[in-house]
Amino acid sequence: MYRTKNVWLAYCYSFAAWFGITNLWVIYLGQKGLPLVQIGLCESIFHVASFCFEVPSGMLADRFSYKTVLYASRVMAIVSSMLMLFGHSFIWFAVSFIVSAWSYNLQSGTLEAFAYESLPQANRDAGYPKVVSMMGIITEVGSTAGVIVAGALVHWHFELTYYAAIVFGFVALIVIGFMDEPAVHSKREKRQTLGEITKAAIEVLSTKPVLRNLMLIDASISTVGTAFYYYFQNVMTTEHFAGWLISGLMLVSSILAIIAMKVMPALQARFAQGPLLLTMTGIVIGALLLTGINNLPLMLVMYLVFEAVIAVVYPLFNSYYNVLIPSAQRATLLSVASMIFSVEMVVVFPVCGWFVSAVGFNATFAGLGVALLIGMVAGRSFIKHGARN
Repeated sequence: MYRTKNVWLAYCYSFAAWFGITNLWVIYLGQKGLPLVQIGLCESIFHVASFCFEVPSGMLADRFSYKTVLYASRVMAIVSSMLMLFGHSFIWFAVSFIVSAWSYNLQSGTLEAFAYESLPQANRDAGYPKVVSMMGIITEVGSTAGVIVAGALVHWHFELTYYAAIVFGFVALIVIGFMDEPAVHSKREKRQTLGEITKAAIEVLSTKPVLRNLMLIDASISTVGTAFYYYFQNVMTTEHFAGWLISGLMLVSSILAIIAMKVMPALQARFAQGPLLLTMTGIVIGALLLTGINNLPLMLVMYLVFEAVIAVVYPLFNSYYNVLIPSAQRATLLSVASMIFSVEMVVVFPVCGWFVSAVGFNATFAGLGVALLIGMVAGRSFIKHGARN
């Protein structure tokens, strides 16, 4: 039975840590007077900080206790919310995003490695896809529940969202206190040094091109999906969406995402990795191209499609990663995957902000769809050419 005490606590932690009441930060910073370019720079700063700290944070999780790293993550999340709450200039908001990036880094890969190592040895590879899918569903429920509350507050005391985020940060700290460090990870005398972990991680990546390719595809889809999600908030502001409409849209997107995540483990069991990844990429490209049509109802439908697809990308790729990654470098290599995502976000997100301001949301994301389509075709041609040679 894979539902151990630690797994259930990981579910509780996922809800508290990902309660998305601050996910409408683009609207929040807009209300604080920041122009769209500065808002885009805040996200870029987040990913620069994330890039610098991602792999070291994964090493900390592999070198020290998972619980210690998760504690540090939530403390930084609380500090970040306080800076957003009491900051009144771009500099303070930028510092908040740096601290938030560190919080994200410390959690990224650590929670998944904690859950995986908590499963019985015989059931890990078979049971983990169900566990990570459930974590994704709970994360989606928590994220959407928070956004629904935030949507109700968007035109009324919006700063209450950050007070709520601080409260949920303390709830997550309490949950961590009840966790037990996995036995395989708690034997300090057998842990590797940071140098040994680095060397082993580089060796795994150099000898497993499939793992590298998965990380690149994962990062590309996640980058486009994240940019779409956040810059669509600017569309909500431009089109004067009411609070109830924002909350309703988030609720519908969450329901569709949960359905998609519930179906994904069965699809993984039935279909090979390649067709599933190709299908996910094709849906993303199709949604982006259709976004080029400047029609608000169609854009709302594409938003819902995007949210459903992006929701299943995390459990889909994460389950593949854990099969390919050795236990001793698990958190480190999962952090490498997040680092690649950060690199793409550093470049893509502010550029998207500039293009949205210059040519509009529709043209910007349709252009991304064309770029992804060209990249997919070129990548397949390159692989076939390499196979012939």
